[in-house]
Amino acid sequence: MAYALAEKDLAHAAPLAAPRAGEKALLRFITCGSVDDGKSTLIGRMLYDSRMIAEDQLAALDRDSKKFGTQNGALDFALLVDGLAAEREQGITIDVAYRYFRTDKRSFIVADTPGHEQYTRNMATGASTADLAIILIDARKGILPQTRRHSFIVSMLGVRDVALAINKMDLVDYSEARFNEIVAAYRDMARDLNFRTIAPLPISALNGDNIASLSERTAWFQGEPLLPLLENIETAGDRSSEASFRFPVQWVNRPDLNFRGFSGWVASGAVHVGDEIASMPSGKTSRVQRIVTADGDLDLAVAGQSVTLTLADEIDASRGDVLVAATQRPAVATEIQACLLWTAETDMHPGASYIVKLGARVANATIAQVHHLVDIHTFEPARARPLGLNEIGLATIRFDRPMILGDYRDNRDLGGFILIDRITNETVAFGLIDTSAAASSDEAAAPPATETANWTALKRNLRTKLAPAAFSGSCVGLGAVVLGASPATGLLLGLADAALRPVARNLLRDYRRFRARRARIGAEESLSDGGGI
Repeated sequence: MAYALAEKDLAHAAPLAAPRAGEKALLRFITCGSVDDGKSTLIGRMLYDSRMIAEDQLAALDRDSKKFGTQNGALDFALLVDGLAAEREQGITIDVAYRYFRTDKRSFIVADTPGHEQYTRNMATGASTADLAIILIDARKGILPQTRRHSFIVSMLGVRDVALAINKMDLVDYSEARFNEIVAAYRDMARDLNFRTIAPLPISALNGDNIASLSERTAWFQGEPLLPLLENIETAGDRSSEASFRFPVQWVNRPDLNFRGFSGWVASGAVHVGDEIASMPSGKTSRVQRIVTADGDLDLAVAGQSVTLTLADEIDASRGDVLVAATQRPAVATEIQACLLWTAETDMHPGASYIVKLGARVANATIAQVHHLVDIHTFEPARARPLGLNEIGLATIRFDRPMILGDYRDNRDLGGFILIDRITNETVAFGLIDTSAAASSDEAAAPPATETANWTALKRNLRTKLAPAAFSGSCVGLGAVVLGASPATGLLLGLADAALRPVARNLLRDYRRFRARRARIGAEESLSDGGGI
């Protein structure tokens, strides 16, 4: 039956109002999970229940639901965030959609991200700015490979708080046993992912169960509904002003001969007028003379504020440098270990030169070595090899100049970077720095360490490449001579085998990897119920 707009629905239509004084800090969160777990529908339902849909939007939703919806003419809340034509035709999310809404207690920015494996890079983009993740699981299907992958990525990207939404409970008769089974399995899976909090909720995004208020259908659930949980939670991001002061310089502000300031935003910590600061990587020190904003000078600037700092001394600092507390200086290095999420269709080429963007600083970088991959099914280290699309691994990265580093768990601006292909300008990887494994620029250039690394690499190549090729070539050459060929012919055949066999082996390995990846994508997409909810 077609859905008709009623007075109770128009009551949900409300204009945007100014933020209220005293409300909690802005919360950025992401919805993620596997295909058709209900991410877009959940966001649409939250917008609806928080009365953030204007009357004309509600009318358009009613009209679009009859044309594109999957609910037999009833309101399809997923259409509020799935705006691309391809998304509406296929009933899936492709790109990241950001939506702002607020309640009486808090303001929110939510990123609706795709569930398909081929769009994992879009999901990682949304997670890179999130303070909390809502991980959805279809109550009928349980934990799927994309659930595991997305959970690992949000943990890798520094998200420490998770709302575990077991969706479509209406399709399993609101079974408490099924809910407890999925929650137990997820907690077991996530025990090594360093989440600070995991709050499980049984929900039905389509029907609104446990979204704004507790549902009578799940009388056995004693926790908070989703919206009150989001209003009240204190995330790790709420405490960014308590971290060390970090101020990446975006622009040297020089409007006339009498003013020279450094413009940017406070990435973490706080700074007062009179504080002693250091400019990295040079290490030159000075004191903050003024904190300038468009609304006048401040005595204090905290994390999240965009300001211009003037200093008491004329020190050399430019875009890409970082102003820090003089007593809490970050690491500076030309070689680091980082966790990489590969986002390019083409495989990694170790040793190739890439462009790296870390904060406001741009440099050249090479991938010196891949130490291991991460098995997405067990989260255990796997055999090292060049990364392919959506694969994750630990690698050593070398820069052509000193870079100011932070641990991604503490500072996303100085702890995260992207690698860019020099030819296509494609972003090929997200990188997250582990400062505990970073080497200083002096250590990275030390001759003994370099000689040891070169000798280790030479021995590995002799053992894994040259020796097998020489052995197989010798066998082919001797076999040819035994069968009647001349020694010269046998020698040529042996050399040809030694040269061509590694090439053929690499081609076969790449073909098998391609087939395995296509089979994995097909297996995951076959798990979709096709509902687009």
